[in-house]
Amino acid sequence: MKKKLKLGKVLRLCFTLSLLSFLCCQIAYSQGRISGSVSDKSGILTGVSVQVKGTSLSTTTDQNGSFSISVPNTENAVLIFSYVGYTKQEISVAGRSVINVALIEAADDLDEVVVVGYGVQRKKDLTGAVSIVKAADVQKRQATTVAESLQGLATGIKVRGGGQPGSEAQIQIRGLKNLSGTNPLYVVDGLITTANRDFNPADIESIQILKDASAAAIYGSRAANGVIIITTKKGKAGPMQIEFSGKSGLQSIPRYDLAETDEFSRINFMAYDNAGVQRQRLDLGVNTNWQDEAYQTGNIQDYNLSFSGGTKDASYYVSGGYFGNKGTVISTDFDRVSFRVNTKGTRGIFTIGENLAISKAKRDEMSGNPIVDVFRMLPTIPVYDASHPGGYGYGDEARARTFGTNPVAIANIEDRINENLRIRGDVFAELQLLKSLKFKTTLGYETSLDHYTYLKKDGFWTLNQAFDPAIYNENRAEFSSLLNENTLTFNKAFNKHSFNLLVGQSYQKTKYAQISGTKRNVLFNPSTGTYYDVLDQGNEPQTGGYRNRFDLISYFGRLEYNYNDKYLFNGVFRSDGVSKFGPQNKFGYFPSASAAWRVSKEEFFKVSWIDDLKIRASYGTLGSSNIGEYEYQGFINTFSTIALGSNQAVQPGATQVRLANSNLKWEKVIQQNYGLDAAFLNNKLTISAEYFNARTKDVLIAFPLLISTGNDGGNPRVNGATLLNKGFELTTTYAGQVQDFRYSVTANLTTLENEVESLGYTQNKTFVGNTVTEVGQPIGMWYVLQTNGLFQTQSEVSNYRNSAGKIIQPNAKPGDIRFRDNDGDGEITNKDKMVVGSPWADYEIGLNLNASYKGFEFSMDWFGSFGATVFNGPRSITENFSDNSNYLKGVQPWTPENPNTNVPRAFYGSSVNSRGDTDRWLENGSFARMKYVGISYGLPEQLISKWGIKNARISLSAQNLVTITKYTGLDPEFSNSSIFEKGYDFGAFPNLKTVSLGLNFGF
Repeated sequence: MKKKLKLGKVLRLCFTLSLLSFLCCQIAYSQGRISGSVSDKSGILTGVSVQVKGTSLSTTTDQNGSFSISVPNTENAVLIFSYVGYTKQEISVAGRSVINVALIEAADDLDEVVVVGYGVQRKKDLTGAVSIVKAADVQKRQATTVAESLQGLATGIKVRGGGQPGSEAQIQIRGLKNLSGTNPLYVVDGLITTANRDFNPADIESIQILKDASAAAIYGSRAANGVIIITTKKGKAGPMQIEFSGKSGLQSIPRYDLAETDEFSRINFMAYDNAGVQRQRLDLGVNTNWQDEAYQTGNIQDYNLSFSGGTKDASYYVSGGYFGNKGTVISTDFDRVSFRVNTKGTRGIFTIGENLAISKAKRDEMSGNPIVDVFRMLPTIPVYDASHPGGYGYGDEARARTFGTNPVAIANIEDRINENLRIRGDVFAELQLLKSLKFKTTLGYETSLDHYTYLKKDGFWTLNQAFDPAIYNENRAEFSSLLNENTLTFNKAFNKHSFNLLVGQSYQKTKYAQISGTKRNVLFNPSTGTYYDVLDQGNEPQTGGYRNRFDLISYFGRLEYNYNDKYLFNGVFRSDGVSKFGPQNKFGYFPSASAAWRVSKEEFFKVSWIDDLKIRASYGTLGSSNIGEYEYQGFINTFSTIALGSNQAVQPGATQVRLANSNLKWEKVIQQNYGLDAAFLNNKLTISAEYFNARTKDVLIAFPLLISTGNDGGNPRVNGATLLNKGFELTTTYAGQVQDFRYSVTANLTTLENEVESLGYTQNKTFVGNTVTEVGQPIGMWYVLQTNGLFQTQSEVSNYRNSAGKIIQPNAKPGDIRFRDNDGDGEITNKDKMVVGSPWADYEIGLNLNASYKGFEFSMDWFGSFGATVFNGPRSITENFSDNSNYLKGVQPWTPENPNTNVPRAFYGSSVNSRGDTDRWLENGSFARMKYVGISYGLPEQLISKWGIKNARISLSAQNLVTITKYTGLDPEFSNSSIFEKGYDFGAFPNLKTVSLGLNFGF
């Protein structure tokens, strides 16, 4: 029999059910579900975090950029949208059920994750000197290599481009750390490699530049000149994304304003008359513009196509690219085809992936130096002359005596082709042993097959050229590098403490082998009009070859500690052993430590308009082994013979031709860095400032020894110099938005001083060309005679005396240069030379402007270098009048009728007014240049969606369009390879003006 419920219990049950029903109604009334989408200026964003403020409720956007989330109170709730690299946004729901958000790229997101070598860190936790360059800023510039596009985008980075098709830029990070001019270390997806002309910049996802010892010490011996870490693009979860970018540009080369035949002949005759020499019989009926003959409009084509996608457990990225550059000099060209595959997959605690890149490049190299040839050749010389072997004009002793090179002739007679096939990549595996413990092993391999050919056809390109038959040379080389690295990473966080411990081991084996062959008198095929360019033709064979190898084994560790985002510490230790040194000096040890204090986290810090304030400092040691593979060993010539015995029989022998230093050891760079990072006004304004001091000890230099010591094979290496580099860096960015108008301004400043503290071996100074490198002074200071105007009358010559009454320049004439007699001995000699200037800039600046309005985007980058004194080598030829070269148009040499000029009288065959070791050729090398300006427009979604395209953008841009400078040469931003003559423009290839039209789209 069932029990009957008592009335009281029934009433209590009904009351409870009624109350629950009422509460559910109230909850149903106030709770709602909000949906929408998140995008940026380029399209949808996947993986954006969407959180209800003040709760643990959150979700992320799916592969279509959409989200849906339950909100407890639709009237008062606030949604927080956050994504790495974008400004966080808070939006009130205010009763709405659909919210669509457009995120804005952050100018300097402190939560951004950056790669720092064998790991990552939040940007705000960095304790060392690291510059972050956005991949988009690099890729918008049309350049062959990554380095060319970095100029002005980061502090402490000095870049000088090559200009020629396939040329590679020089890059220095915080000055010259040694006397070899080595480029920084490149790390691409963890692989120690290069990012030269066979690397496709379109594949870059991020770039970090490690500038001080604490940041770079994890790479030890290879990081002395800084480290550039490049991460290439990876696939993301979602359907396949297809991206295409295409850009086509026209290039033009700067030109001299040179005299034509009428003006040239007038000044040339004047120079001969002043010297009392019979005039040349110039062909006044010829007026050749050699720049028109040697130069052409260049063209750049850059096309890239990529496919990417994946799931939560696997991803892929596949890309292909073509880069072609027809040079602005005739018979120069560069082509590159590249292919990349990056994949990654995870199964449980196991992850495996690979990064593979293949490229094929071909360069038609420039012969001679047309930048100089165009003014060394006279306008009175025709391009073609049937009376000369080969049919080219290059003057003659009676009518045009010059030793200039016909640029058309040498371009057609010589063919230099350099081909390269490079394969590089790595396979990695990760094992998540524990939640806080991960093991990773990487196997990387790189190989390059190089093929160089040189064909010299019959013919001549310069006056009095020695006869050489048709020659064919072929050179083949193979480079390979095997890298194995293993790391164990431990992460642990508890309470306010966070630890990251990394230990690892690395081994790299590098080999390079080369063979070459040459034949002379190769045959011409009249039926095809070409030569037989194979080595089984011709005669007088010559062969050569060599093989090198070096090994590097390393052990390293890093400890990162973070207390409450307030106190940060980073300690690194690395040991490297290299085969380039003798047994007793193979290993070097490179420790570093850095710390930071986030003042803004302290309780006493109550400044509302400062969002973040961090002070940091670091100290550490790096090393360098930048010498040849076997320089600690003697070089033996085994081809020597000697006649011995009564019958004078020839016996084989061996001779040591270069002295060796078995005590060679590591260069060591000891660096200090002090920095400050701050963010203001809700992170709209950010500032980063650094002071650094780097001292390189035991610099590896080639020590000059007399040949009489038996040193006949080149100067041996020694550890002989100490160099100091110090400077200041400042970067500031301001970003804001006014309705649909967004903008950002970034300015950076770098100052750098270098000083030679010691040259070693009792040396106090060394002279190279017009420079002196002296203890206590910067490298390569200008050391020349000083000029003091022109003599206007013979009485001025007679009255120019020293304190003893001796006429200083007794042979001078009116119109000649007056030189300073600095030692007062009454003569102009090398003893009168003085240090008169520095080739190093006092400071360099970069200015980057970005703005967008609805579908339009505008960008402009400026770079400036100020304070350097440079040597204008081309002007020392076009204004010396002592030999037969062309002159600058409008030049006004001194004459009695034209005394108001700073150009001396024209005088042929004498260096009286044309000495190359005077301050006459030194100029102010300061400049400001618009490196890039561009505007783009994103096509409306409603227009392109019907074709299945999610985004499309067209762009128009220009590079090197405007240059502000007092320098009278072609380009104040020139480069050369001489460490001691960095400010010498020897006729360097200039930067080119480029105008490009581009199209990007994805679907």
